[in-house]
Amino acid sequence: MANGKFDAQNQSQMVETTLDLLELVAEDEAVSQRGLAEHLGVALGLTNAVLKRCVKKGLLKIKQAPARRYAYYLTPQGFAEKSRLTAEYLGYSLRFYREARQEYADVFRFCATRGWTRFVLVGATDLAEIASLATAETGCEIVGLLDPERNEPEFCDIPVYRTLDEIPADRRPQAVILADITDPQGAYEKLVQIMPAERVLAPKLLRVTAPDHPAWPANGGADGHEGAP
Repeated sequence: MANGKFDAQNQSQMVETTLDLLELVAEDEAVSQRGLAEHLGVALGLTNAVLKRCVKKGLLKIKQAPARRYAYYLTPQGFAEKSRLTAEYLGYSLRFYREARQEYADVFRFCATRGWTRFVLVGATDLAEIASLATAETGCEIVGLLDPERNEPEFCDIPVYRTLDEIPADRRPQAVILADITDPQGAYEKLVQIMPAERVLAPKLLRVTAPDHPAWPANGGADGHEGAP
């Protein structure tokens, strides 16, 4: 059975990739497929597939360039589609922001019912920034960000630590909340080796599997959100 949310995320990623590609071509018609792939941060095969899709839809045209290369340029339809995709992408982004902020607020409220009001976020990411904004609705405090790969002392005005032991004793968190987007499952599994599993939490959007977590109902939380902590 198709997962509606997963399909929506895939659609959002495709919209972003297509929009970025159209913008790159609009800025530099001489850019190569390899150059597009590098700028987009995606595989060359995916870049080729998106280019073919755009050409087939009449958004791009191809012209011969020197040294057996090809140049791409936007058609009037392509410029119109770029504007439409911009609006669509902003819609996806704003919806994701609202949903992510609500999910982090739900996590904070869940913790507050257990008397946990001091947290550390794991991962200096855009999700961490969204989570920090959600605390205003709950009265909870983020005492730091845990990110061993980050060298900056702060992120979004929050102190960054490489390990939990670096956090001052009087500021030690009562729970940790995941904001890692690279490998949230791996981050969870490492954390539960060094602290109680019930104090390692994540919003459902990260899709962390915690089968032995007594505070993560398998069939949905009290708020009716499936997988909510």
